[in-house]
Order: sequence, then C-alpha cells, then structure tokens
Amino acid sequence: MGRLEDLLGLEHPIVQGPFGGGLSSVALAAAVSDAGGLGSYGGHILAPDRLTALVAELKAATRRAFAVNLWVPHPEEEGAVATEADVERLRPYYDALGLTPPTLSPSPVFADQAAALLAASPPAISFVMGVPPADVLAEARRRGIVTIGTATTVDEAIALDEAGLDAIVASGSDAGGHRGAFLRPVRESLVGTFSLVPQVSDKVSAPVIAAGGIADRRGVVAALALGADAVQVGTGFLVTEESAAGEAHLRALLGEEARVTVLTRLFSGRTARAIPNRLVREMAGFEDAVPPYPVQNQLMLPIRRAGGADHVNLWSGQAAPLVRRRKAAEYLSDLGGHTGE
Repeated sequence: MGRLEDLLGLEHPIVQGPFGGGLSSVALAAAVSDAGGLGSYGGHILAPDRLTALVAELKAATRRAFAVNLWVPHPEEEGAVATEADVERLRPYYDALGLTPPTLSPSPVFADQAAALLAASPPAISFVMGVPPADVLAEARRRGIVTIGTATTVDEAIALDEAGLDAIVASGSDAGGHRGAFLRPVRESLVGTFSLVPQVSDKVSAPVIAAGGIADRRGVVAALALGADAVQVGTGFLVTEESAAGEAHLRALLGEEARVTVLTRLFSGRTARAIPNRLVREMAGFEDAVPPYPVQNQLMLPIRRAGGADHVNLWSGQAAPLVRRRKAAEYLSDLGGHTGE
C-alpha cells in the first residue's frame, strides 16, 4: 500500500479528477470509489445547501472514500462586474441562438461553501486555484477530513506543503479543464506533468498525485517511477459510461479533433484546456479582453447550454486520443494493471 492508499483506505493509487460545470456525477464518483480508487465531484458552482445534500448523496451511494472539490477564490475576481462591452462582445451569439443576455447573480461564497462542506464531513476535500485558508484546514484536521491541494509549479507545491495539506496534486500543463495556477500567471506556470512530478516529489513531504496527460497504464507506471504516490486521471473518466458529459462533448473527446487542444479563458474567465471549436476560433482575439471568473462564466452559460458543439466548452487533456468509452470500474482496473497490484 502507498501513502495515499493508507490515508484514504484505497485499493488502487488512482484518483478520478473532479469535473466542474455539471460534468461530475454521483454515479461516476461512487463507481470509482467502489472499485477501490478515489471518486471525486466538482462542487465549486454549488450553493452551500446543495453541497450538504451532495455529500449525503455520495455517502448513500458508496461506503468508500470520496472527495468533493472547491475552487479557492482569486482576489482580483472579488467585485468583478460585467461591462456593456463584455455583453456586446457576445451579442452575435445571443442573437444567433435566440437568447437574451443573462442577469448576473451572486456566485456562491467560498467561505460559506467550505463551512457547509466541513459540516457535512466528506472523507476528503480537494482544492484547486490556491492555498485554502488556515481555518478551513484546521477544521478539516479536527474532523478527520483529508485535504488535497493542487499545484501547477514547484513553488505552489511547496506553499501547499507548508500549509499542511495532506496530499498534493502535481498538475501538469497537459491536463484538461481549468489551470489552477495561483502564484504566477498561467503563461508562466505551464510545466509538463513529467517535468513537474519529480521536482515536486523532491521538494515536499506530502504524498504527490501526478495529473495531466495520464490516460492509460503506461502513464500510471511512468508517473509512479518519477516519484508520484498516485495519479489523477480526468479525461479518461470523463468518457466513461457514468460520466455526465453531453453527447457533443463525448463525440469530440472520442474523435480525431481531440488531437488538438488549446488554453482558453473564453468560457469561464479562468484559463482552461479544451478542444477548439467554432467559438474558440472566432473569439481567439479576445482571450485577454474577457472579464474574470465568475462574470465571463455567467455570461457564457446560456450560450454553452444552447449552442451545441460549436459553442460548448469541450474540456480535454492532451492524452484524449488514448481514451475510449467503457465503464468506470473497468477503466480503473486497466489503469492499475501494471502498478504491482
């Protein structure tokens, strides 16, 4: 057994990456946990009462350990508002799809989310985008909740280790979805997984979870050989039968277009890796102009819901061409096949 397995009672050193924006499902997290890995659920858009209910649903669905993920807020996003220019930039898409620009509403407050999640006491809470507040970590320790932080650079990993996180995800630039950089700009934090993992392993005392570009057992073996205690897999689980990914997203992930991915702020206001589609290509010149999260995320929400493959966020890691559709338990078994288990 490895250090992460000991912390959470896992049978395999495999973590299912948490998906935000409605892509997570209780069925997927439970299937991974029941099969001996760590199932995860992205909760950053959920209100506190919904997080409370989510933990209850997950506890009812599996007797094994699971994690719920939150985003640590960025100071520059506090008080951000949509300008007329931000709305007009998207006007052609609203008009083409017969939509009215949305009225923005307050997003869930991180402190309230964290308090609700701590009270619900999931086995683990994972964080991206920053170092969680000290009081949150202290309360998690008091309640016996395992905390997992996410680093995109060695310096971020050291900051998380010094803060006392129980485990650290070393998230390489190969990874799909949002980039969690928080000490330096994203463009200065694009370290590939297999460069990042051994450097982080050398510098921190907490167990290291390698993430990014790992989609089959070869990637698992390589990550463990480089010093990781476990791996986190996102895109591969996103195409499993229990995933909540839509048909357009699945077609893109399983098709040849997944060979190309880009980093974009257009969908949420935070940088994420996705398969480029019509909207990404048409709006490429506005990457630095769109407002921060959560403003851009709310402005884009009706477009993403109504526009199909041309307008939805097709989150994908760079190893997507290696994945295929199957049940989560079968996939997890294949991932662990050459890890000595």
